Amino acid sequence: MHRINRSNLPNGISRRRLLQAMATMGLLTGLRGLVPAYARQAAGGAAAAPRLAAGAAGDLIIAKASFTIAGRGAAVTAINGSLPGPLLRFRESDTATLRVTNRLDEDTSLHWHGVLVPAGMDGVPGVSFSGIKPGETFTYRFSVRQSGTYWYHSHSGMQEPSGVYGPLIIDPAEPEPFAYDRDYVVMLSDWSFEDPYRILAKLKQDSGYYNFQKRTLSDLFRDAARQGWAATVSDRLAWGRMRMDPTDIADVTGYTYTYLINGMAPADNWTALFAPGERVRLRFINGAAMSYFDVRIPGLKMTVVQADGQNVHPVAVDEFRIAAGETYDVIAEPREDRAYTLFAESMDRSGYARGTLAPREGMSGTLPDRRPRPLRSMADMGMDSMREMPPAAPEAGDVADEMPGMDMSAMSQSTEGGGADAAMIHGLDHHGPGNAMVAMIPRSRLDEPGDGLEHNGARVLVYADLRSVEPVYDKRMPGREIELHLTGNMERYMWSFDGKRYDEAREPIPFTRGERLRITLVNDTMMDHPIHLHGMWMELDNGAGAHKPRKHTVNVKPGERLSLVVTADAPGKWAFHCHLFYHMVLGMFRVVSVSDQPAEPHI
Repeated sequence: MHRINRSNLPNGISRRRLLQAMATMGLLTGLRGLVPAYARQAAGGAAAAPRLAAGAAGDLIIAKASFTIAGRGAAVTAINGSLPGPLLRFRESDTATLRVTNRLDEDTSLHWHGVLVPAGMDGVPGVSFSGIKPGETFTYRFSVRQSGTYWYHSHSGMQEPSGVYGPLIIDPAEPEPFAYDRDYVVMLSDWSFEDPYRILAKLKQDSGYYNFQKRTLSDLFRDAARQGWAATVSDRLAWGRMRMDPTDIADVTGYTYTYLINGMAPADNWTALFAPGERVRLRFINGAAMSYFDVRIPGLKMTVVQADGQNVHPVAVDEFRIAAGETYDVIAEPREDRAYTLFAESMDRSGYARGTLAPREGMSGTLPDRRPRPLRSMADMGMDSMREMPPAAPEAGDVADEMPGMDMSAMSQSTEGGGADAAMIHGLDHHGPGNAMVAMIPRSRLDEPGDGLEHNGARVLVYADLRSVEPVYDKRMPGREIELHLTGNMERYMWSFDGKRYDEAREPIPFTRGERLRITLVNDTMMDHPIHLHGMWMELDNGAGAHKPRKHTVNVKPGERLSLVVTADAPGKWAFHCHLFYHMVLGMFRVVSVSDQPAEPHI
């Protein structure tokens, strides 16, 4: 059982009263030390942010609000007047009842990311849900069947990057296999003062618009001095033929993004308090629209104890990379009476989020030196060679506002779809005009930390480290396999599965209810993609056998081939998509249908 420190409780609440309340309340907000202190409140303070009712029920209001972020005024779409939205805290076995009121002039929705709910409660318009109309209230009601760290966000329009997201914690019915004294949510996100539609339009016009770290003439001479002119020129020509750039690590960068911890910019110095010798639980949630973060606390080891809300065998690390949509819970044990910097650096090194672990308010730790931006290479992408695709002719409707948001009901489904054909493997298929290249020799990269984290002397978490504490509950071997290729065309800024955008893939991917199947993902692009399946767990086939980790979001590196095992135990239609927001909006999205209809043995 985790320990709770009396000094960390709010005034007027005894430890006994708190434990009694936790036994009967499933939804808690505002307890200092147990939940984050959100810095960003709408103008008007608490009166403008209605509080949630006690118990496993509450009211959420989605509305426009004005904030100050990094010293600048910002128009935010907020939940209950805070950024992020209020912490929702349930207890395993609760029945959650959440009344969501829409005070916008457009439809809205909330999706409970990683939480197993009935299809009608999943909150994806056009897939399993019609959306919440302006002025209306929709009641989400579902049984809480799991525990761990999760989050929630809108699946409508451009609302998620505009501020409609928040943390969600489910306390377990049984004691956890690790102890801690303090408990903090650390929600990472990216904020831009630009309208998301404008960002999307810029990316469609020039996919490298936000990349200010491209190689220069001095880089050319430096590379030539290191590896010779012939190799350097050959490398430049290869990237030129693919119309790609090895510095294109992130599509949207710190040029427009301010990186936040619990709604606070680096200068705001979000602070989590501790007493020396205490064990501090930090629940990292990456709620960013487009950003990966490399997280470290210089001077402290972190022990990873949960991944995507599921207990894993403890792994002591110096650093970990967290993809958009993922969560990691870690335990840190600061023993000195000093401040430690909590540093979350963007993967492309264009900016960072920053907070502090400190024994007292008002302290700050030393900021670590910024690291050079990484470069993609053919070897990094697991490729010996690439096959360049012929240029695609422009298609009707290929404009920035063709797919403006995540209301799937607004998208047409007009042409042939389905899973990858069995012959379409190992680079034998071009996947059509929606793809610019094919990975000739895709390989497993589960034991690699990712670009920019190799050989830095630190112990970095890799997927091969993750082993579930509990063995898999379904021990059957998969009865069939679906292979899907992650595809894209950076020059035209198009994203898809198997070369087809969502509006081109007519039929859902069929799962037969109760079956055990393998999903193999092959990344044919030069970008990392965090792939998220709604409604069901994905067991990552990382060599852990019966202790494969269960994940709701899995990162697929460039040129990587990895497999996931799924038990299709959730009837209905479910979203399956990349969690990089603009990749999802522009087509890297499919629907999975779980029904009693027998599916083909192999797709």
